[in-house]
Amino acid sequence: MSSGAEITSQEYIKHHLTNLSVGEGFMTVHIDTLGWSVFLGLVFIMLFRSVAKKASTGVPGRLQCAVEMVVEFVDDSVKSTFHGKNPVIAPLALTIFVWVLLMNAMDWVPVDLIPRIFELFGVNYMKAVPTTDPNMTFALALGVFVLILYYSIKVKGIGGFIKELTTQPFGHWSLYPVNFILEMVTLLARPLSLALRLFGNMYAGELIFLLIATIGVFQLPVHFLWAAFHLLIIPLQAFIFMMLTILYLSLAHEDH
Repeated sequence: MSSGAEITSQEYIKHHLTNLSVGEGFMTVHIDTLGWSVFLGLVFIMLFRSVAKKASTGVPGRLQCAVEMVVEFVDDSVKSTFHGKNPVIAPLALTIFVWVLLMNAMDWVPVDLIPRIFELFGVNYMKAVPTTDPNMTFALALGVFVLILYYSIKVKGIGGFIKELTTQPFGHWSLYPVNFILEMVTLLARPLSLALRLFGNMYAGELIFLLIATIGVFQLPVHFLWAAFHLLIIPLQAFIFMMLTILYLSLAHEDH
């Protein structure tokens, strides 16, 4: 959108909430969501790899200290929540926490900065916060859901997993269909709640940033206050997504 064009607040907000996409309907691909999520994933990998290669046993630098604090924090969270034995869970939790945190942190970038930069190259739409796109949050949640099913079947066996879905909370055989419906609702609610919680909080935060940007010269103090509030919201949402993932996978490892 040209910076010289006169637009209303509604048009401004709609423009900033529109993804750069190709295709139509179900086959639509949001290029900006994919691009930024992959880029931030690479930032995470390269940053932690660099710190690991340069790590020393002496007095650590600031970056090494920060990374070690994150790793220890995630490791303690896994030990206190996950009650099975699986070496994959801690690295998975670390990846989820840092990756979601980096994607959420794009919300701190001024809402006009990245779109204006891309406008210089002829790109009219650019959403820089991947977690404000439900496609991204549902993709993350779907990945967790697949792991829940995989480990539920691996640990309990197909028969044990089906038995878990049909024999509780009511033990009588005549109520097995009722049990199955209740357990399936609970099972399907897990990825749904993961995706919608992250998307809803981040989308609402981005929308408020855009609303603040429409008030003109008075936006700076309000923008600062909302950004300061987001110092809590952004890591909190990453933490919640990580902890629920650990909890759901811990339940999947319970062999009754």
